[in-house]
Amino acid sequence: MAQDIESVNSLEESVKLNEYSKTLEELRKDGVNKISLLNQKIAEVKRSKMMNAQEKEKTIAECKAQLQEAKSVAAKNNAKDKAITKEAVAYANALSKNIVAKVTAEQNAVKENIKREYLATVEQIQLEAAERESKILSERSENTKAELATARYELKSALFDAKNKYKDALQNCKDAIHQAFVDHVQKNISLRNSRTNFVEEFQQGVRNYAYQFTPQEFLLKNGLYVAILIFFIACIIIAPLTGKGVLLNLPNIFTILEQSSVRMFYALGVAGLILLAGTDLSVGRMVALGSVITGLLLHPGENIVKLFGLGPWNFTAMSVGSRIATAIILSILFCVMFSAIAGFFSAYFKMHPFISTLATQLIIYGLLFFGTSGTPVGSIDKAIKDAIGGRWELGYVGGDFITFPKLIVPAVIAVFVAWFIWNKTTFGKNMFAVGGNPEAASVSGISVFWVTLGVFVMAGVFYGCGAFLEAFRANASAGTGQGYEMDAIAACVVGGVSFYGGIGKISGAVLGVIIFTGLTYCLTFLGIDTNLQFVFKGLIILAAVSLDCVKYLKKK
Repeated sequence: MAQDIESVNSLEESVKLNEYSKTLEELRKDGVNKISLLNQKIAEVKRSKMMNAQEKEKTIAECKAQLQEAKSVAAKNNAKDKAITKEAVAYANALSKNIVAKVTAEQNAVKENIKREYLATVEQIQLEAAERESKILSERSENTKAELATARYELKSALFDAKNKYKDALQNCKDAIHQAFVDHVQKNISLRNSRTNFVEEFQQGVRNYAYQFTPQEFLLKNGLYVAILIFFIACIIIAPLTGKGVLLNLPNIFTILEQSSVRMFYALGVAGLILLAGTDLSVGRMVALGSVITGLLLHPGENIVKLFGLGPWNFTAMSVGSRIATAIILSILFCVMFSAIAGFFSAYFKMHPFISTLATQLIIYGLLFFGTSGTPVGSIDKAIKDAIGGRWELGYVGGDFITFPKLIVPAVIAVFVAWFIWNKTTFGKNMFAVGGNPEAASVSGISVFWVTLGVFVMAGVFYGCGAFLEAFRANASAGTGQGYEMDAIAACVVGGVSFYGGIGKISGAVLGVIIFTGLTYCLTFLGIDTNLQFVFKGLIILAAVSLDCVKYLKKK
């Protein structure tokens, strides 16, 4: 076996490995492979529009009969299949280890030759250019200056071509080494009958990253995050030196997460609209709308606010559960209504969301201030506030009394729901398609109108939930949520949701919210003036959008 391994230069050359593959193919032909083919056939028959119900029923019955037989064969061969697969994969691993090492050594030797040849070529080009320049200067004519310029331009071109050839040759060596490992993984997957292996997937992920890594691409994708990380590290170091205390501890981390939790809802809503190459300027007013409704319903005793001249009301006669349920339902309902109005105008009239959401922002703003006269609705019943927006006491850790914010729980649920919609549903896939190219999406049978309207409605649901929770953090009024739309949009852009549409991840929006909240908290902790904090935020937004533009231009 050792001699066979050392003499083989590629997986295809190994007679023993080919025998393993043939043996496994024979074992699976009438078993697991046939099961897969029959299941595919049944699915195709069910979808077929060329067959009537009777033909479908007959064909499916025949397939199911064959399926039972195939399952019996698969069960009979299962133990032998597993044993041979294990043995074959172990042999392929040993074989591939030797092949990868051999290819790596060969390509490293080739690299050295390429480098020597490149340096020799550069030296020759420079020598010939120097001789040519010397000859032009010695001959001295009316065109000397022009000839010198031509010679120097041709020198640069020759050096540029030589460097490109050198880079291409090095890339070929890199490709050969990488391909040897890819062949190894693909062979193992084939031996396992298309089943992957976690360790191999991880190794391949690491190798793929190293294979594709370039400093320029890394800085383009992660430069902003590196800069922000450095900023946070600097804040952590500076805080105790300036007598402000320890910044990096559990109480502060939980406070940042608590402040991020409610804002997470707004970012998740806006992210869907940015994915469609749009935006939403009405977020702050949606927050005020839902918060005022929640504050009115959950206020202890009689409200101090008259809504459109009606009232004041006292909802304490209702049960606590009914008041909470009514508050969250009305908050979501009104936010969805106004969001759907903006969505309808954007989807039906092709109006840019900037305009449609600006309109709804102004409408909500006017209605709230007119209806409440700008008066805060007052605090929420303390028992309800503690039950939903309070904290769980965890005890002392390292001398600090630790409490866990309850608002983090609904935020985590919202993130999971948004992730599931984006990544595991047909609607989520359609969002990316419409955001990337609405014309192509329409041609492929996707309703751009309903997807666009659906994204607005989904955003309204997130806004409504966030607005409900916002009332637990402060006394709600028509001015609540001022500027929240900017923070939500900025968080999404910093998190990599592209303004050009069709590109983005929920994890990016989540990271963006935490970054922005953490930035504000750190600056406040260090005693930086609130007005200067806007400067920092503005610079980060400029950097994030600039990087987004550069990425888009590179793709073009």
